[in-house]
Amino acid sequence: MTEQSVNFGLWYDFRNPERWFRPFSTLYREALDQLAWAESVGIGSVWLTEHHFCEDGYTPSPYTLAAAIGERTKTMRIGTNLVIAPLHNPVRLAEDAATLSLLTGGRFDLGLGQGYWAPEFAAFDRNLKHRPSLLEESVAVIRQAWSGEEKPFEGKRFSLPSVRITPKPEVTPKLLVGAMADPAIERAARISDGFLSTQNVHQQSYLDALDRVGKSSADGQIFAGQWAVIAEDPEREWARIGQYALYQLNNYIEWGAFGPPDVVPKFENADQIVAGGAFQLWDVATAVDELTSLLEDKPQIKDVHFWAQLPGEPVDSGSARIELLATKVVPQVRQRLAEKAGVAG
Repeated sequence: MTEQSVNFGLWYDFRNPERWFRPFSTLYREALDQLAWAESVGIGSVWLTEHHFCEDGYTPSPYTLAAAIGERTKTMRIGTNLVIAPLHNPVRLAEDAATLSLLTGGRFDLGLGQGYWAPEFAAFDRNLKHRPSLLEESVAVIRQAWSGEEKPFEGKRFSLPSVRITPKPEVTPKLLVGAMADPAIERAARISDGFLSTQNVHQQSYLDALDRVGKSSADGQIFAGQWAVIAEDPEREWARIGQYALYQLNNYIEWGAFGPPDVVPKFENADQIVAGGAFQLWDVATAVDELTSLLEDKPQIKDVHFWAQLPGEPVDSGSARIELLATKVVPQVRQRLAEKAGVAG
């Protein structure tokens, strides 16, 4: 591995809770300005996620935002972490992703997941029990659509006369899949080009699954979403922003992201989040140590990304941490990786 093989990026959900509400037009504009600036200081990727019918406006339209970001940036890779595949027509996913790839000069990658929140499935007239097969067949349809091959597609969930789309992407996007449960991780290893990981917990499970499904774990690709706060004084920063993290995580727990809501308890306060390891607090030196160790241990990691800001947190507040990441953490991590690579070489 060389240090150039790793991107450091940002993760956005565009949530706007009522308690800290500002006009969505302002939030979107400020975030686009933030991303153009972040690229200029060395941030290499942006990741967009998706949910629907949320009171706080959690973005339902990551493709639209990806197109806007593509127009405001020149080199930054743009991906979804993630789009809920079972809620969508896979042919349309293939078409829109191909168009994004063309618009951005091949900078777009499509990350998918199977979803978990029952109200979304009901509203989109999808059976929650079918989500594994809907995801798997969606991936197959999208790959066939991008290939340009004109032939029928027959599966349990989709029966289509032809899925050849035009225009084809000139650069085929990576097709990534996120998962947390063991069967879903093995499915991701089997059908995807890479793994969207959360909190670094399931990376070894994915690599082991690659070997089980007949692929090489050495060739795996991991795109690692981080739940960490990097600040000069992280405890002081957490005292200021922990309220936003409490809102974020308790919403995910309510929706069933980490298991049945009646089984997974909510956090009572922000300190409990840190004590439970759901968020890490790092100063610059710790961040450099942790990220260097992570990337040395798992050379398959191609991207490490952090929440740009937490739900309700002002964009300027997030920008201070982005600047610290870009100017003080990333250069030191790259230098250490380069030195290790030089010694190894």
